Amino acid sequence: MSDWLLQTKAHFRNRDFLISFFTAVLFFIVSFGINFVAGTYASKIASNSVTDIILSNIPVYDVYFLFTYGMFIVWIPVAFICFRHPRHIPFVLKSVALFIVIRSIFISLTHIGPFPTQIDIASSFNNIMNFTGDLFFSAHTGLPFLMSLIFWQYKNFRYFFMVCSVFFGTIVLLGHLHYSIDVLGAFFITYAIFHIAEFLFKKDRILFYSGIQNL
Repeated sequence: MSDWLLQTKAHFRNRDFLISFFTAVLFFIVSFGINFVAGTYASKIASNSVTDIILSNIPVYDVYFLFTYGMFIVWIPVAFICFRHPRHIPFVLKSVALFIVIRSIFISLTHIGPFPTQIDIASSFNNIMNFTGDLFFSAHTGLPFLMSLIFWQYKNFRYFFMVCSVFFGTIVLLGHLHYSIDVLGAFFITYAIFHIAEFLFKKDRILFYSGIQNL
């Protein structure tokens, strides 16, 4: 029997790990519900658009495909790492859920309308998580950056996720899907979220570190 299978079985037979795992899954699911409510509210009361130093000076490009399906290049490596090391799952899920909840708070507080020339993504399944008033801050920029911070010890993945963050930040600007402040602010807020996650989920982070050297 492979070491991976033995380690996986050991984790899922451990009561503390199971509690942390299912708590993470529940928190993750709940965060999507919170995001839906916040996104619906923000879109319903969104006001007028504003000018933007970048969007007002560049043409709009059709980045529908990259915006909608491109994030798979971020989540596939994350799924691979978590599959190889299930001990990473609780901290990753809880951190992403925390990101979604905090972002939901932010979009509930800011009600600027979308830039008038943004591309139409209404028919996309991605619209489940993206509303017309769901702007500040950019999840397409922040989530890859969050992954780079979480997997910082994995040098190759760290740089990969950083590149993805910059890439998707550029994509949402080219499609006029986010204001420049949404993209720039995502880096600073995500950095804070990561450290909040480390503080709130200390045991999960310790468990995460315990498998770093084995990837």
